[in-house]
Amino acid sequence: MIFERLREDIANVKEKDPAARSALEVLLCYPGLHALFIHRIAHLCWKAGLTVLARWLSHLARFLTGIEIHPGATVGRRVFIDHGMGVVVGETAEIGDDCTIYQGVTLGGTALNRAKRHPTLERGVVVGAGAKVLGPFTVGAGARIGSNSVVVKAVPPGATAVGIPARVIVEEDDKRREEQAARMGFSAYAVTRSAGDDPLGMALNRLIDHVAEQDKRIDALQEQLRRALGPEGMRGVSADELDRVVD
Repeated sequence: MIFERLREDIANVKEKDPAARSALEVLLCYPGLHALFIHRIAHLCWKAGLTVLARWLSHLARFLTGIEIHPGATVGRRVFIDHGMGVVVGETAEIGDDCTIYQGVTLGGTALNRAKRHPTLERGVVVGAGAKVLGPFTVGAGARIGSNSVVVKAVPPGATAVGIPARVIVEEDDKRREEQAARMGFSAYAVTRSAGDDPLGMALNRLIDHVAEQDKRIDALQEQLRRALGPEGMRGVSADELDRVVD
């Protein structure tokens, strides 16, 4: 089982890293691969109750690779730890299949009790270099954590979290704002995706959201008016006249 996972991990690295030229190069030169291999052995020891041996293997992996994965952590399949130096994964952390973690990442805890205190990464999460994900919450499938971000609350599936503390950016919201901004006659790309904490950018975001909500209400009123008047009553009524009635 462990060696089957090793072959799968090698193939995964070759697929995700264009710098990987051969399976032998990956096997010999990728510390993330080495850390995961040792962790799987340590994790088996941990579950078997050999906690001291498991911790020693974890410490050995840290010494050899610069990556510290607690033997109690749960790591899925095809996880790619790129570069890896400085990565720390806590005891109750859970990493789903197909996740990618870059150097300097911490999956840490904020509590001192023995309960679940580290984050859960669902399938396909990407955590950028230097990011800190702290607490017993879930980062949804396919989410992205920006480099050097500090995440202290749950991230929805497919969203992006950036900043200190991290702000959650939902792609659907950005797309909706772009479409509404196009109807208003300007592009909101720089506003919705790059505004950050800029007060003007945030105000424009709220303005776009308000206009979109007003348009939805107007459309709903127009539809109710059409139903009330019926096909006969709507004959000869232009769209402009209907708008004036609603206004």
